[in-house]
Formats: sequence, structure tokens, C-alpha cells
Amino acid sequence: MSAITIEHQPSEARLKELGVGHWPIWEKEASEFPLDFDETETAYVLEGEIIVTPVGGEPVRIVPGDLVVFPEGLETDWQVVKPLRKHYRHG
Repeated sequence: MSAITIEHQPSEARLKELGVGHWPIWEKEASEFPLDFDETETAYVLEGEIIVTPVGGEPVRIVPGDLVVFPEGLETDWQVVKPLRKHYRHG
């Protein structure tokens, strides 16, 4: 299973190319919960901080300005450290 991939501070051109500004926004208060991905999700973090730990893997810290890909089939535990606000796209 592939891992979480993070692109730190992608350019405005890259975000525009992906259409990130048109993706829906998801918000979550500080909390901890399991999250399994039944399809690939690409997310761009606007606010907050999360620590995502793949089952059997190392924790990954994700902060504003990160463009993140969570692959299909990934099983994770999420710790929302600071309230989260992110754009996301499935598939």
C-alpha cells in the first residue's frame, strides 16, 4: 500500500491547475478518530494542524499549505491538533 504523499507549499499555478479553489471544504474541531480511505483523496490544508498515523506506520504532521494525497485503501488514525479547514477531492 502506498503512503501519504505531501507537497509542501505548492505554487498558485499548481493549485489553479488542479482547481483546488473549486473543491468543497471540510472542517473538523480538535479531536481524535480513525479514518479509512475507500477512495483516493487529495486535500489542501487551509487552516489547522493534524497528525495522521497510518495503521502500522509512522505519524505524519500536516499543516496549512500542504497538498496531501491519501491513497485508496489507506487506514489511518487522525489527531486534529488545531481545528482543521481543508479543500478536498475524491477519486
